[in-house]
Amino acid sequence: MKADILNSYPEYKADIGKQLDMLIGNDEHVFVVLDDDPTGVQCVHDINVYTDRSYESMLEAFNNKLFFILTNSRAMTPAESRKLHEEITAVISKVSKDTGKIYFYISRGDSTLRGHYPLETDILAKGLKKDYGKVDGEILIPFFKEGGRFTINDVHYVRYGDELIPCGETEFAKDKTFGYHSSNLKEYIEEKSNGSIKKEDVLSVSLDDLRNFNTDKIYNLLMNARNDQKIIVNAIDEDDVRVFCIALYEAIAENKVFSFRSAAAFVKCVGGITTKPLLNREEMISEETSNGGLVIVGSHTDKTTKQLSALMTITELVPLKLRCKELIRDDDSFEEEIKRCVAIEEELIAQGKTVTVYTDRILISEKDDDPEKALRRSVRISEGVYHLVKNLNVKPAFVVAKGGITSADVGVKGLGIRKALVLGQIEPGVPVWKALEESKFPNMPYIIFPGNVGEDETLKNAVKKLLVL
Repeated sequence: MKADILNSYPEYKADIGKQLDMLIGNDEHVFVVLDDDPTGVQCVHDINVYTDRSYESMLEAFNNKLFFILTNSRAMTPAESRKLHEEITAVISKVSKDTGKIYFYISRGDSTLRGHYPLETDILAKGLKKDYGKVDGEILIPFFKEGGRFTINDVHYVRYGDELIPCGETEFAKDKTFGYHSSNLKEYIEEKSNGSIKKEDVLSVSLDDLRNFNTDKIYNLLMNARNDQKIIVNAIDEDDVRVFCIALYEAIAENKVFSFRSAAAFVKCVGGITTKPLLNREEMISEETSNGGLVIVGSHTDKTTKQLSALMTITELVPLKLRCKELIRDDDSFEEEIKRCVAIEEELIAQGKTVTVYTDRILISEKDDDPEKALRRSVRISEGVYHLVKNLNVKPAFVVAKGGITSADVGVKGLGIRKALVLGQIEPGVPVWKALEESKFPNMPYIIFPGNVGEDETLKNAVKKLLVL
């Protein structure tokens, strides 16, 4: 499908933002966003992200209208994700009771539909039902404009240049761990639920109703939802999501209970978070240093490989290959490879040079492979990647991590971040965290670059903003 279809829908004339802001101001819910990798903050700013899920941290977090908990569950097995989500729902339930504040869950997932779905939302629904006696519906909104993800007539698309490709036909659908076939979201839900949810039972909010500002019809659809009924929201622009949110807030004011599985854009819209201009160097780097920076590229998607090639045309960068086969060979090889790379990093960063460490551009597979083996191997490689930061004794001017699992492990396990402030975005869909006091390198900007975001030059452009050229 040609991408120019995105310009064929009528423009909005109503003052959507003002109406939505009024509804948000009258709502008392706390939105708890569970992020299955660190890229879910790619549309927001001045929002806290917690990697510590203790009662004390969540009690503090409930002082906010909206906050993120980084679960990084996309790097986990189904059993591990189940256990984590059950632990989180228990803590959130207790905090809610102790504070008297009501809450909803947003399960922030991949805009290309990878992840533990519907396992995670099923657990969240169970927690909501325990606290509120019911869950009327689960709302699925994978739209994410910055990444080129659009939903039209219930089919989810990924933009490649001037073409919209059904997501089931993209490389993301071939993921060894989270692969799928269906591009139609009704069929996707049936597929991922192994047929327990029939596509005929899934409701959807159409673009026509959104663009015609038919909020009464959408409100009635939400009011008639029962028993965790699945609801798809079509969207090609943030204003589509805002119009839906107007009807949503009207429905929850009538005590309707929903959970959400969404990409990053919905979080921004439902939280009433404004659009902020892209960050410049001065807004990100608050402590000038003569040290160089560190760029870590872990994602092995075709998009990332092209971005890495463009990045390395910056002559000031020094490339360093992390040999993945050494990481998975045995413990001794793992330690030797990490020691080799860290020694090179420290020497170059101290000299004021920025190092780009990248994993092999090959997808390692084994005989009799299965999704769990592939995930375990990926986790071992990611373990090696975060040790490149954890073992570092020289503070870089900045760290950029490319890839969802990579950026989660570098941030939590490498930099030791327990709480961060989202400053904004360095490029569309590329968030910047400010590491707070308890981290390995306080006040250092940490740039989280999703593996599936941007054009060929986007990573290069982001790094150039951070360099003094």
